[in-house]
Amino acid sequence: MLKYVMFIYDTVIPEKLQAFFALSRTHHGVLDMMAPVFAALVYLGYFPDPGIVMVGVITVFAGYTAVYALNDIAGYRDDKKNIRPTNKKSTDKKGIDLDSILIRHPLAQGVITLKSAALWAGFWSFVAVLGAYLLNPYCILIFIGGALLEIIYCYLLKISFLRVIISGFVKAAGPVAAIFAVDKNPDALFVSLLFVFFFLWEAGGQNIPNDYTDMDEDQKVNAKTLPLMFGRAITCFLVMGLLSASFLIMTIMFFISPVDFGWFSYLLFGSGSLFLLILPAQRLLKIRSNQAAMIVFNKASYYPFFLLCVVLINLFL
Repeated sequence: MLKYVMFIYDTVIPEKLQAFFALSRTHHGVLDMMAPVFAALVYLGYFPDPGIVMVGVITVFAGYTAVYALNDIAGYRDDKKNIRPTNKKSTDKKGIDLDSILIRHPLAQGVITLKSAALWAGFWSFVAVLGAYLLNPYCILIFIGGALLEIIYCYLLKISFLRVIISGFVKAAGPVAAIFAVDKNPDALFVSLLFVFFFLWEAGGQNIPNDYTDMDEDQKVNAKTLPLMFGRAITCFLVMGLLSASFLIMTIMFFISPVDFGWFSYLLFGSGSLFLLILPAQRLLKIRSNQAAMIVFNKASYYPFFLLCVVLINLFL
């Protein structure tokens, strides 16, 4: 399936533009963009006005594209020292890393210039701010805060493993902003639960497993990541705990959501959560390999899209 998608991508998208999409990790970012869409729908229980949907989609794409680009710009120097040349045609017998389907760190590899990268990030930041203003000015503050935290996160690579906390705030910013976009005075409990869920999911399913697979490279640059500081055993237990907790929080959100979830939806939700979160974390806890950590990262990346599908099934049927 993936090779057909990549064939279409190669055919339709110009090569130069592909480098900028790689800078923003758009192939992975699109999966993350499902999070704010899910957040808005599970909170409302219905589709917003078409105007809000159109502006929201553009704003979400712009915001995620800008922030992911800022990540590579801020981490440019460290990435250049520790670059692993890859491209979408490369293969790995151990599996595919979603973050390496396209060119990994095209800025550090010299595929695009720093000036071009800054212009790219600046353009999409402007679009995101404009869209946020049209939706709810509070969303501007959330976007700017998330962008600044992303830059701080990159600079903490060699300083503290606690940067994982900042990463959780950044990833939760988009879904929280989505709720403010559809409700000027949202329910505090729901927003809090949503924030906690995405914080836990990002830490246990994205940030820590990604650092786990990069332990050898990070050690060379004296990085202070959680896996390097606490070792494989504790890290694997932590991933299992965080993802289990995120599943519990999402279950509570399903119960309090205005969406009328039936028994089939709960069965689908439970089965998908087991497949995408719990079983991969359990396997990592058992074998503690880089490949197992990559599987956790890849499967957890699809979780927001899966949650969106569960909500859409209820809204359409």
